[in-house]
Amino acid sequence: MRESILPRLRKDIVRNKAIYLMLLPVLVFYIIFEYGPMYGAIIAFKDFNVSRGILGSDWVGFSHFTDFFESIYFWRVMKNTFVVNLYLLIFAFPAPILLALLLNEVRANKFKRTVQSITYLPHFISVVVVVGMIVQFTERNGFITQLLSHFGGSTQASLLAFPENFRAIFVVSEIWQQIGWGSIIYLAALSGISNEQYEAATIDGAGRWRKVLNVTIPGIMPIIVIMFILNMGKFMTIGFEKIVLMYNPNTYETADVINTYVYRVGLSGSFEFSYATAVGLFQSAMNFALLILANWISRKVNETSLW
Repeated sequence: MRESILPRLRKDIVRNKAIYLMLLPVLVFYIIFEYGPMYGAIIAFKDFNVSRGILGSDWVGFSHFTDFFESIYFWRVMKNTFVVNLYLLIFAFPAPILLALLLNEVRANKFKRTVQSITYLPHFISVVVVVGMIVQFTERNGFITQLLSHFGGSTQASLLAFPENFRAIFVVSEIWQQIGWGSIIYLAALSGISNEQYEAATIDGAGRWRKVLNVTIPGIMPIIVIMFILNMGKFMTIGFEKIVLMYNPNTYETADVINTYVYRVGLSGSFEFSYATAVGLFQSAMNFALLILANWISRKVNETSLW
């Protein structure tokens, strides 16, 4: 079997050498920056000392994992990570789908392109700039703070000074940033739905709402399921850049997630590299388990899965 595969592979490489050359930089990138650093994960099981190196450091087994599980911060960072991601899953995940469905019903192409351009732009704004805007708008004299004051909100301090406000501000800003960019894949899926299905629905007497429910949504459901599974694969991960720039000691109670905790412990505070790596490895294991579970459930329920 091996002898028959290798000649065919060599022949395919010769025939499509240009395509394989285009693939080569991608493979090199992933090998160097994605798979190469996995070697460093073993410091999670060692008492890492920079001067002694990874191999020269003492082996401590699961000691760092035990310390994390017994830490006073364990339940706080786990709860905050879970709750923030749950909010994103409930509110931010359906937002691009809803925008794509609405844009699909728009017949004025000029208006449609204008809306798309406006909603795409926030995705390309730097995180630092976005957080700067959020801080300005939510400070005591900020636009959002003053607007909320007309509905009974307080203007005595910045909205980001209160832990109960952090999650809402974070989720709303994420929706604003990603709704347009995330809708692209759903708009592409909508363009693949045959017009014959809509014509058949019209003959059967279906209105616009019925067409959306019975033709449009089922047509993009496989893409929605795939995107949901991929989101579950990073459920326990939140980009720490935005949270690090937004939070402060007053909001640690609701804003401190696993990524920010790893950053503080590993780089910003006591430089406990082994402990921080153990926490990060635990986070990756949780993401992997959730990905496998979501894929298994999806395959059982609607026969759509990644593998």
